[in-house]
Amino acid sequence: MADALVTAAFDAASGIARISFNRPDVLNAIDVATATAFREAVSNVVAQTGLRCVVLAGAGRAFVAGGDVASFGDEPAEVVDALLGALHPAILALRACPAPVLAVVQGPAAGAGLSIALSADILLASDKARFVIAYDRIGAPPDCGGTWFLPRKVGRGRAFAMMLLGQVLDAQAALAAGIVTEVVPQAELESRAGEIAARIAAGPTAAYGSFKRLIDDALAAPLEAHLESERRRFLEATRTQDFGEGVAAFLGKREPVFRGQ
Repeated sequence: MADALVTAAFDAASGIARISFNRPDVLNAIDVATATAFREAVSNVVAQTGLRCVVLAGAGRAFVAGGDVASFGDEPAEVVDALLGALHPAILALRACPAPVLAVVQGPAAGAGLSIALSADILLASDKARFVIAYDRIGAPPDCGGTWFLPRKVGRGRAFAMMLLGQVLDAQAALAAGIVTEVVPQAELESRAGEIAARIAAGPTAAYGSFKRLIDDALAAPLEAHLESERRRFLEATRTQDFGEGVAAFLGKREPVFRGQ
């Protein structure tokens, strides 16, 4: 539907899904209805058989300008609870999904929008993108994983300073800080996003899922436990068709053709 608050599409042939926030008139600010639509879109997408890449995007000039503060009304605690009750499960589902997640940021990503972008495995930005913490302006701490993802990308000290000072980073500063994976000219953003998504979708999806889980767990686990996790997940990988193809291709000195199985 053209007027859906969040749109979702899955291409079974490529295994690529695209989820897009669709409130361009308010820079895709998230109210409860939009948060609920996002959770439902994520739930539907991650359940798709053959899913190999998820693209997160926003319609119009912005990725997501954060929570829709104007919707908080006279009962902000109830509204925020409903917002995060939808957004947090969606983020957890994306992190648990083996398929890598690509965020495509063409303009402002602020507040919860920044946190959602940070939750992606790869963050592609245009040279017009802007990254804004913004929570200091409303007297609240970050949500949607902002205090979990940002320190892992930029370090504890820099993350705290960014939150404390409400810093705004342009695309190149975000790239230098380690927030952004790649910056491209605005006119090339969608074509480059398509290239990256296609590359991801052609890879060994189950192995990518292990990449995600091991990296997410690494900072919390002691070395001995983490080594055991690596051993277990490598053994699991040896039972996949993609592993067999990868070994055969390596020995045959050819490019592998992965099926995501």
